[in-house]
Amino acid sequence: MKIVSLLPSATEIVFALGLGDSLVGVTDECDFPPEAVTKPVVSRSALPQGRPLSAREIDQAVRGTLDAGEPLYVLDTDLLRREQPDVVLTQDLCRVCAVPSGQVQRALEKLGLPDAKVLSLDPNTLDDVIAQIDAVGKLLERPEEAAQLTDSLGMRVAKVREVAARLPMLNVFCLEWSDPPFVAGHWVPEMVEAVAGVNLLSEKGGPSRIVTHREIRDANPEAIVFMPCGYYLEEAEEEAAAVFAHPELRETPAVRNGNVFAVDATSYFSRPGPRIVDGLEILAWALHSDAYPVPPAGSISRVS
Repeated sequence: MKIVSLLPSATEIVFALGLGDSLVGVTDECDFPPEAVTKPVVSRSALPQGRPLSAREIDQAVRGTLDAGEPLYVLDTDLLRREQPDVVLTQDLCRVCAVPSGQVQRALEKLGLPDAKVLSLDPNTLDDVIAQIDAVGKLLERPEEAAQLTDSLGMRVAKVREVAARLPMLNVFCLEWSDPPFVAGHWVPEMVEAVAGVNLLSEKGGPSRIVTHREIRDANPEAIVFMPCGYYLEEAEEEAAAVFAHPELRETPAVRNGNVFAVDATSYFSRPGPRIVDGLEILAWALHSDAYPVPPAGSISRVS
């Protein structure tokens, strides 16, 4: 079976199911496990790739590309034609994150590959993130391996929840993008609730959305987690100083009391794959450091 993954999270799932050797194409963002970077790249970002862009510049570039009706990702159709994949894993949840399934299906039909199966992975909650592994496992004929993985992840989530049930609740704001400010949605609110947090300004399973600094201040967060989509920890740390110098954010209990954290969002929060449970455990420690194990180095830091 030949598999193409147009999602870093899907690539992680395929490797976790023991099918890394079957991957014949990935994206230019697929970097975990390390073997993923050795795979042919079939999807690349269409955004400018020169100098590093600020958060505002990235947002403007994405909006400009979408408003013009242009694709955010470029498919290597020659590679698809040459490899003739049996399965393509993609998503429709976020236009910014990967090639939509409809675009993939049209490309395959144009290439004369109408029999390739396209699976769109669109989780909206933490439970969805774990459940989609079973869907991938069934399609890739690895149902037992998928069940073992989901059972293991489910037990870890249950353990976090069990401890959290005995802990005091904290008001938590998760900042997914800095300029303009976006509150994290989809599976993140459920993650916050699972670790004895009261999620602020977004709904469980709902999309991320723009908020104002005043809304954040008025929500009175006791802890803020800065998880900019697509950023690793070092990048988030570099941006955090300017972000949390904003006058209205400085008025929040979180900033006043030094409870602001930057995390490796790319590895543990933005990608809805197996490592999202690592993210849950990291978040649990941020809110209740006395009750949970210290996370791995390089995953989180206190920035204020």
